[in-house]
Amino acid sequence: MSSSSEDYLYRFLFEEFGVRGEFVRLDASWRAVQERHDYPSWVKPALGQTLTAVTLLSGTIKFKGSLTLQLKSESDIRALIAQATEQRTIRGMAQFVETPQAKPDDMAGLLGDARLILTTEAPNGERYQGIVAVEGGDVVKSVEQYFEQSEQLPTRLWMAGNDDTFAGLFLQRLPQSEIEDEDWSRVCMLADTIKDDELLTLDVETLLHRLFHEESLRLFDPEPVAFRCSCSRERVANTLVSLGEGEVTQILEELGSISVDCEFCNANYRFDAIDAAALFKEAESAPPQVQ
Repeated sequence: MSSSSEDYLYRFLFEEFGVRGEFVRLDASWRAVQERHDYPSWVKPALGQTLTAVTLLSGTIKFKGSLTLQLKSESDIRALIAQATEQRTIRGMAQFVETPQAKPDDMAGLLGDARLILTTEAPNGERYQGIVAVEGGDVVKSVEQYFEQSEQLPTRLWMAGNDDTFAGLFLQRLPQSEIEDEDWSRVCMLADTIKDDELLTLDVETLLHRLFHEESLRLFDPEPVAFRCSCSRERVANTLVSLGEGEVTQILEELGSISVDCEFCNANYRFDAIDAAALFKEAESAPPQVQ
């Protein structure tokens, strides 16, 4: 398991009509994701957007357990996976080809006809999943489209990023709220004036004043966000036990040891024959679980 120092998620509310918003800037957590893998420059923008998006969504979608945002494709970037927990811990990873066919700045070509999959998983294993198509390799538009299609909630996102920082601004009409279309259009038009460097550098109070100084806003207390991977030796051990002693023994006879790398944080877990024997002895002595 790995972790990083904290960033912050800020939630705010337009007090005179039903619109909520969020702002997040990922510094330490975004750098922590990059430090664990040598991602090429053409992968980082999409991965940063996916990580920023799942962080914003974690403050909007009610869930217990984990929230996972995946983009799956048959193009150069095969998969983007970002996960947030209810404690606002986040992690992310990308899978990609060695030599891209599309140009490095052609996000539509790099992602191709991807699918966006949003999954909430409760501690008891119960899952809810929604899927939308990713149009033109645009992560932002795809998240907006997800809310329009699956939740019937008009939603807008703005993002900017580089190797050091990724930031995002989120606006959404509250469900069952009475709001005039012109009010929603006005706050979106104001947000459309944001510049990338402002998203990346301005503190939240200055940013919100710059955009919405004529509106009545309530800014809630910041919520810490940190990179943290949930992998552990115990989890890997449980997976080996679930494979069965016969299969694990066969693998050990062929390879000498079992080595497992976490795709998120790159931690390595190694088990030899002595480790495996101890695992299965412990599993045999453990009391049966009541269903």
